Amino acid sequence: MVRELSATGAAPTPDAFRGVMGRFATGVTIMTTEHEGAPHGMTANAVTSVSLDPLLVLVSVERSTVMAEQVIAAGAFAISFLAWEQRALSDRFADPNRPLGREQFAGLDLLEGETGVPILEGGLGWVECRVWAVHDGGDHVLVVGEVVTLGEGGTSSPLVFYRGGYHELGPAAG
Repeated sequence: MVRELSATGAAPTPDAFRGVMGRFATGVTIMTTEHEGAPHGMTANAVTSVSLDPLLVLVSVERSTVMAEQVIAAGAFAISFLAWEQRALSDRFADPNRPLGREQFAGLDLLEGETGVPILEGGLGWVECRVWAVHDGGDHVLVVGEVVTLGEGGTSSPLVFYRGGYHELGPAAG
């Protein structure tokens, strides 16, 4: 049986869109880059794999953020996949009032990637990328990166974002 859409659908407003999209569970990551000696990071959950040949990932970055400017100028970035225990890192890098530059990474264990970008240690995994393309995405830019290095981390529970909050999944089976 097919019902009329008008009986169940909502008007496509920004609030309605956010509410519906919030029902799509996503992983939580920290995107990092470094340009002219200034590292920068941000929490990102609009991340997806794009292609296996070449290996491509996509991150949606709000156009008005420091990250959008920095990653385009740097031409490289990393994405670190957060574990449940790293919720505080997600909050830290989502805070618009956090310090900029090296201060936002104070006290964190980092790897230096092949491209020179900082990579957070302790997560479930990471990919390091060179910017392959940047596309207009309305009030965001869609940054497509070609993977140059990657690594797996621990096997604890992933940090998941759903309906405006963090949630935990069980650890992945070995």
